[in-house]
Amino acid sequence: MIHTATRVEQLSEVSERKPTFVAVGSFDGVHLGHQAMLQKMVAAAQEAEARTAVLTFFPHPKRVIQQLTEPYYLTTLDERVRLLASLGIDIIITHPFNESVRHTRAATFVDDLCHHLDMRQLWGGNFALGYKREGDIPFLRQLGIEKGYTVKQVEAMVLWQGERVSSSRIRRSLLEGDIAEVNGCLGRPYHISGTVVEGQKMGRTIGFPTANIDYWSEQLLPDNGVYATYAWLDDVRHVAATNVGVRPTVNGHQLTVEAHLLDFDADIYGRTLQLEFIAHIRPEMKFSGLDALKAEIQADVQRVRKLLESD
Repeated sequence: MIHTATRVEQLSEVSERKPTFVAVGSFDGVHLGHQAMLQKMVAAAQEAEARTAVLTFFPHPKRVIQQLTEPYYLTTLDERVRLLASLGIDIIITHPFNESVRHTRAATFVDDLCHHLDMRQLWGGNFALGYKREGDIPFLRQLGIEKGYTVKQVEAMVLWQGERVSSSRIRRSLLEGDIAEVNGCLGRPYHISGTVVEGQKMGRTIGFPTANIDYWSEQLLPDNGVYATYAWLDDVRHVAATNVGVRPTVNGHQLTVEAHLLDFDADIYGRTLQLEFIAHIRPEMKFSGLDALKAEIQADVQRVRKLLESD
């Protein structure tokens, strides 16, 4: 049975007030650490016959407070919601984060959680609520005595290869092209998706037509290079060699994501393609000409075929 979650943007949109266990956090990526904490909360709520809610912010508070402009996110907001729902969360509040929310005092925030949700437990890791993070764990616990909730601090000590899993670690590994570490920390393949749009059709002229992906510009891409990927069209999986980069051999400047689907020749313009990154093949290079590029792409395709077609 597929679990369905209710998605709202504001606490005031929650239609029913009843005992609720709540987790507050960004949850970007919904990685293994997030999963472990939320699974514990769901189990505890089921035992207490309470429902579960996650309050997550969009945009990410760091993007507002630090005025970040470069790509940052590990998942789209819709994907974050889908992943949270798959863990058994009942209500997902995708609360807008703006200057007004930034200046909300911690006690006001807690009042809203209690009033709209009937919060009985507040779950999180090393987190704080409210203006200038004034609502730290001691503050929230003291307020809970008055308001009738308890605080469950779960240190996200989920390890992968001996180091703690975190969103910042995943971002760092992505920028290094270390897909094995990214996927290990996420517990699933990293992916991007978007509409297939027309490109310069350079690949077709050398025998390797590519699908140019119009991806979400705020999502973080792996380091420039060639990757072994699975390309999903609807529910059909294809093996693909995917290039992330600016195509220096043809004097390109714009960052693109182009996937060459092996043994595939169909018009898929306008369709949504999802790419799952499985392995890093090589960094981006500038070749002496199209013949050298073609020879390297042939070698790339053989490496991808060897890696993924036996899977």
